[in-house]
Amino acid sequence: MPSRAAAHTKGRASVLAALTATVLTVTGSPAFAAPDGGHPMDRAFARAAAEFDVPRDLLAAVGYGETRLDGHSGRPSQANGYGVMHLVSNPTNRTLERAAALTGKPLAELRTDTGANILGGAAVLRSYADKLGLDARDRDDIDAWYPAVARYGGARGPAAALYADTVYTFLADGLRAVVPGGERISVTSRPVAPQKGSLSATGVRTQSPDYPSALWVPADPHNFAAGRSAKIDKVIVHVTQGSYAGSISWFRNPTAEVSAHYVVRSSDGEITQMVRDSDTAYHARSSNASALGIEHEGFIDDPSWFTDTMYRSSAALTKYLCDRYGIPKDRAHIIGHSEAPGNDHTDPGPYWDWTRYMQLVGGDTGGGLSFAAYATQQSGSTGAQVKAVQQLLNDQGYTAGAVDGSFGPATKTAVTAYQSARGLDTDGVVGARTWTALLSAGATPSLQQGASGDGVKRLQRSLTAALGSTVGVDGSFGPATVTAVRGYQTSRGLTADGVVGPDTWAALQTGR
Repeated sequence: MPSRAAAHTKGRASVLAALTATVLTVTGSPAFAAPDGGHPMDRAFARAAAEFDVPRDLLAAVGYGETRLDGHSGRPSQANGYGVMHLVSNPTNRTLERAAALTGKPLAELRTDTGANILGGAAVLRSYADKLGLDARDRDDIDAWYPAVARYGGARGPAAALYADTVYTFLADGLRAVVPGGERISVTSRPVAPQKGSLSATGVRTQSPDYPSALWVPADPHNFAAGRSAKIDKVIVHVTQGSYAGSISWFRNPTAEVSAHYVVRSSDGEITQMVRDSDTAYHARSSNASALGIEHEGFIDDPSWFTDTMYRSSAALTKYLCDRYGIPKDRAHIIGHSEAPGNDHTDPGPYWDWTRYMQLVGGDTGGGLSFAAYATQQSGSTGAQVKAVQQLLNDQGYTAGAVDGSFGPATKTAVTAYQSARGLDTDGVVGARTWTALLSAGATPSLQQGASGDGVKRLQRSLTAALGSTVGVDGSFGPATVTAVRGYQTSRGLTADGVVGPDTWAALQTGR
């Protein structure tokens, strides 16, 4: 990490040119609730700042950049970081253990108690300031803390500068946040001229080799494979479960063994490319060879991260990639991590607005019905595929209640009634057979190669569910759809002529 000269430089550089001019007001947050009269988080920041002589606003800005001041009930981030201050415990970054040594607090308390976690974050920041040689006078100057903030992010070089620049953006623009429990935390805007030292020459503004609007910060070579073994045919949407700069740092960590091609920032839509499109990022298991992965800063259970700017920036990237590589702009080829075959992840989660995103991409929303794979849905399930089940049931006269993405009693009752009417097992669980029947229901026109329209889309969705492999939903009955139809007909003992007539429709509509 950069060192600092013992003598304090009085001169000031011009205000940080790279800082974004957007005013940071939390968007998508819950309505302001009556704050706790005790202001526990604000008091924790003040107490920790005083104990370790760290500027209070700097401490709050670091926490906001890491977690939006949400400790997520002690659950770890992708990089195994905890709490509001994202104290990390992984093979190359152990700020959690460092905080325990500096404060005397148990690891469990630092992970789950907000006050202890903020105290630990302040202790770690102060320890970095001490190593840099900041004396009491220096510590009163918020601009002198830049190298210590960069060190806190756990990265080096461009990623460290990105991290520190983000924090100083919050200081320059100010912020207002509502944290879980309704308390309001604010940081007052101010002029900033951070003393970057050796970090001023990190080349952080290097442009992406594949997407001109993105920055380029390469992932560690251990975290991706050179080249590809399959043609690029899909884009996979992820959520980082952590901060933008923290995720960039994690993908540069040689022990991570994960990466993505692109990372998108919540506040302003800034994009950093980390793996060349022509190389294989490690982000979606069996789909890695053929997919481009886009990570979005945030957490799946907090919709405030999914800003309009993020949606628009990411959609522009996805549109560019689809046009460049000939990827259909539909929900069979632009999918979530949870929809990639063989994955157990749940991102981007129920708050990701697929309809809006696909509209911005300029593609087919599929009415919320098109997916690369149809997972089993049952009591307790949530998300976009539950919404699809509810929409299909309601459209077919089986009252599933509100299309809210929550598989509750009303949805189960409707599923059971539907299964009974179709001669399916009445278990209230939407597996492959029930999905197939639901998706294929409707008119039964004869379809063959050359046909097009909504009937073909309905066929393509139902074949995806029946076969357990993706059939592109583009409404065009081309060679790939012919192959899928013949495969289905063969496996069901039907005449394998590739033509969808009464027998094939009857098989699909009874979930065979």
